[in-house]
Amino acid sequence: MTRCIILAVIAGLTITNAIADIPKVDVHKSIVRITTTAQDPDYHVPWNSGSISTGIGAGFVIDGNRILTNAHVVSNARFISVQRENDPRQYSGEVQFVAHDCDLAIVKVSDSAFFKAMLPLHLGPLPAIQSGVDVYGYPIGGERLSVTQGIVSRIDFESYSHSSADSHLAVQIDAAINPGNSGGPVLQNGKVVGIAFQGYSGDVAQGVGFMIPTPVIQRFLADIADGHYHRYVDLSITPESLTNSAARRALGLPDDDTGVLVSSVESDGSCGGKIEPGDVLLSIDGHRIISDQTVELDGDNVDLAEIVERKLKGDKVKIDLLRNHQPMTVEIELQPNNPYLIQSNIFDEDPRFVMFGGLVFQPLSKNLMEAYQIDDLQLRYYYNNFVNEEIFEQHPEVVILSNILPDPVNAYLAGFRYQIVDEINGQKIRTLSDVADAFKKTADFYVIKFIGANRPAVLQRSAVEEARQRIIDNYGVRVEQDLGQQTLK
Repeated sequence: MTRCIILAVIAGLTITNAIADIPKVDVHKSIVRITTTAQDPDYHVPWNSGSISTGIGAGFVIDGNRILTNAHVVSNARFISVQRENDPRQYSGEVQFVAHDCDLAIVKVSDSAFFKAMLPLHLGPLPAIQSGVDVYGYPIGGERLSVTQGIVSRIDFESYSHSSADSHLAVQIDAAINPGNSGGPVLQNGKVVGIAFQGYSGDVAQGVGFMIPTPVIQRFLADIADGHYHRYVDLSITPESLTNSAARRALGLPDDDTGVLVSSVESDGSCGGKIEPGDVLLSIDGHRIISDQTVELDGDNVDLAEIVERKLKGDKVKIDLLRNHQPMTVEIELQPNNPYLIQSNIFDEDPRFVMFGGLVFQPLSKNLMEAYQIDDLQLRYYYNNFVNEEIFEQHPEVVILSNILPDPVNAYLAGFRYQIVDEINGQKIRTLSDVADAFKKTADFYVIKFIGANRPAVLQRSAVEEARQRIIDNYGVRVEQDLGQQTLK
């Protein structure tokens, strides 16, 4: 009991104040409790179903009888249960749209009776710094709807922990975001100004939480308007600040804090063939680019990427620039950046693999790196530099020998674990499908060469055939390959 009182004081509210400050809108008719039974894949044993867990989150009804929540609330879901406040009945839900790059999802409930007496919430503007907000959800400590209050303390680009590879606009508030708050609306004057989605643990910071603001929510809803989510677009360039006066003079720039230098351009990205390394970007869609890589938008200086952030696949932007001291304007058609997905968490997909002769081959991914805790230097180089060194040009997928199921057929091959496959019987391996194709071809021996290895791994076909059923039985292999879906450049 004492601990609960202390937490209430830290959160800056009392029971009396919490009730008094609840907006006039009846949020009980809009907010839902979401219980998700999830099954996380097992990258060590990719043919197994993986472990089962249950989590609690929140969501709220928006127009069109849709429930908006976080992607991480419903990721890897096998069953979703949705409950209305003050209603003991549970309704089955399913994910209609999910955006793992911005941690948002739409859940639908097929039973039309669910939405009777439910009221949709409406989106409001980006809240002002130092303005107050109310955070709703079902955090640990109870079963009923909870509301806490906070103050907006910062609006900035932040890393979204769900994917771990994406950064978008986020709003920091001094109300703690705990498990169960995720997906709940953050209200101001009766309108949604954000969705609670992540916070710091007590070991890092106290009373610091983040919400996804309405510009990100609106972009997500616009993206799915055609019935499909296309992901965020990206310029696929690396800009460098030009705050150093000597560097500005060397580039022939005036001392007016305008312009950033392009240090690299992804050749097959949105700017490939339009922007060049060494270009100085001066403005984007009419917004002056400040030398610290920001632009003025909605009265504040924000990361220049925010201009692109609000665009959709196929949209265009105009960029004014200097190339070799000569002014010019280019028009860029925006597309998602596919190669960066190697460093993004994967959800709602089974691990892709090929097992042959007890050797397990998988494409390199963040999930795989974390599952095996791989510290091989060559593999880490390919992983860390996959985009900036454009490794994807030669290896759209980096296929590795991730595991070996010990058997006489593969004796003495343990040293090849975590090696990158270069070719099999002379066939270059660019994707996991190439591995499957190579092993389909009849040969007396299968010679597997690895990048940087002095010798190949060799399997004899007759020995592989003789060992096949033995390996399947010994290790409970349900399927010998799953090529799934691959995202290439």
